[in-house]
Amino acid sequence: MSSHLRTGTTPLPTMLEEPAVGSRAVCGPPQTTVPVGVDANRDTPPSGADGVVNAISLYVEHGRDTFHSVHVETAAKIARTARRAGIRRFVHVSGISADTTSPSPYIRSRGEGEAAVRTAFPGAVIVRPAVMFAPDDAFLTTILRLLRSLPAYPIFGDGKTRLQPVYVDDVAAAIAQILRQSQNPYPVYELAGPRIYSYEELLRTIARIAGLRPVLMRMPFAFWNALAGVAEMLPQPPLTRNQVELMQIDTTASESLPGFRDQVLRCVFVVCQQGFHLDFILIFLIENCHAK
Repeated sequence: MSSHLRTGTTPLPTMLEEPAVGSRAVCGPPQTTVPVGVDANRDTPPSGADGVVNAISLYVEHGRDTFHSVHVETAAKIARTARRAGIRRFVHVSGISADTTSPSPYIRSRGEGEAAVRTAFPGAVIVRPAVMFAPDDAFLTTILRLLRSLPAYPIFGDGKTRLQPVYVDDVAAAIAQILRQSQNPYPVYELAGPRIYSYEELLRTIARIAGLRPVLMRMPFAFWNALAGVAEMLPQPPLTRNQVELMQIDTTASESLPGFRDQVLRCVFVVCQQGFHLDFILIFLIENCHAK
């Protein structure tokens, strides 16, 4: 039986099933983790807390909620609060694309947030996931719904941008393992799935599993930027300019940084060169008609 530590709405498994074919294995002795919800604006973490995970992110700016206020200022505040409270380990969830030199306000703020957290909490662990997927997510579900409904599917640019999708439960389990491991973790982990796709390959893989034969139509990024600018005027935009910016850069894990192949995290990851998790989740979505 799995128990979960929840951060926001994402379950973080801390105890995993017994080893089996195509499953994760228990990493170290079972430990008890109590799920606690925390208000980012409070001045102290819950009493008895041993570790803190900041997974707060923002995709569309609204009023006072800007990329800088959320990714940098709020992240630093949470880290400072955790340090002053004597928290043993602080994990900050960022993204593989984080870059302080990026012209994109979104991408740049993620990089600046990492730097702010390191200053506020020396020894903080930065976790950079690739694009994550799960049942009923906003990634696979949206792509599958559009592939089914559109006569021709418009794709970003030439479709050659490289992605390395990772199953959200693998990222969650890795974070839980980082929190409870006895030795000092690495300062940065990049967590990505077992297979790298071009964007077009990913679309064709999803279509193949769904039994579809889509017509893919390449559209320049200038078109997508203009469309996203208009979409951001809506209360819940289906597309944002920062998403378009992310689709212009490869989001694959660096071979020079630790990730799922690290000895401590290897046992929480299914080593499958054919992308088992992606296929499994797609089959689940199709069979349960969640993407109709």
